[in-house]
Amino acid sequence: MTASALFTPLTVRATTMRNRLWVAPMCQYSAEERDGLTTDWHLVHLGSFAVGGAGLVMTEATAVSPEGRISPEDLGIWTDEQRDRFARITAFIRAQGAVAGIQLAHAGRKASTWRTWAEQQGSVPLEEGGWETVGPSAVAFDGYRAPRALTVPEIAGVVDDFVAAARRALDAGFEVLELHAAHGYLVHQFLSPLSNLRDDEYGGPLENRARLLLEVVAAVRAEAGEGVPLFVRFSATDWAETGGWTEEDTAVVAGWAAEAGADVMDISSGGNLAGARIPVGPLYQVPFAGYVKERVPEPVRVSAVGLITTPQEAADVVDSGRADAVMLGREMLRDPHFPLRAATALGTTIPWPVQYERARPRP
Repeated sequence: MTASALFTPLTVRATTMRNRLWVAPMCQYSAEERDGLTTDWHLVHLGSFAVGGAGLVMTEATAVSPEGRISPEDLGIWTDEQRDRFARITAFIRAQGAVAGIQLAHAGRKASTWRTWAEQQGSVPLEEGGWETVGPSAVAFDGYRAPRALTVPEIAGVVDDFVAAARRALDAGFEVLELHAAHGYLVHQFLSPLSNLRDDEYGGPLENRARLLLEVVAAVRAEAGEGVPLFVRFSATDWAETGGWTEEDTAVVAGWAAEAGADVMDISSGGNLAGARIPVGPLYQVPFAGYVKERVPEPVRVSAVGLITTPQEAADVVDSGRADAVMLGREMLRDPHFPLRAATALGTTIPWPVQYERARPRP
């Protein structure tokens, strides 16, 4: 059996991931005091993936400002106290041999919503802890409160919020930064003509709709310096029958993002159009990753995500060249030790935590 490239290291700038099985950002909605602070839940949740052999452990979407939270219970990194709470988690992840990454996000018009298991749905009323939402235009996501359109000076403030969050993240010990430009959140809202109806320099042609993302990429790169890997998560398509954001747009803007300082394009899909008909199934988003990878210049890397659930599927994605790494979400929730199990299934030997060595399967 030929060894899979899935378990070979991948170096991006000054950081090396020990393998190409990575943990996707997954919202936990568990900052119970609504203060954006991590708790023991987040330590154990994220730490278990590092113990389980993942190469990169990415936090959930972490808000760069209070109004950028998806729900009141989201994590944030707009204060120094939030930064300091993260340090315990990043230290543990690093001690297990994994790399700690953080997804920096602003939810835009999809902010101020009830968490997924709440009895209520839609926007949280102001009197119950919700807040005014913002977006590129005053166009509501179906079922949510309408946002207020950001002014140009406020857009500059959003860029500043991402930069300040990036600095706190690096000071907290994160080694990888990801900018969330997917799933219908603020940067995606600017990219898509379904949600961006502006007629100024941030709306209209593709280069204008991409302006916010490219400003954030350039500003975060300047703050982070040359050694820090910078990822961008894209939704490759809105899954709209007509109009909307497309894989062609994604590939073009990914190239521009690379020129501005991004290193890895993390390819997902959807989230900006309520009720979109999405043909969900095993590996359903991998073709989008392959499409982008064929069109972005070296040494830009691409990761794939979306119902990758078996060791062989993950190996095939990487070994075929459709992506340089895979991001696993729900399968990691089901089995935080998936990388250890996958290595065994694929006939590869990787280090186990010494505390777990007695459980390693033997020939």
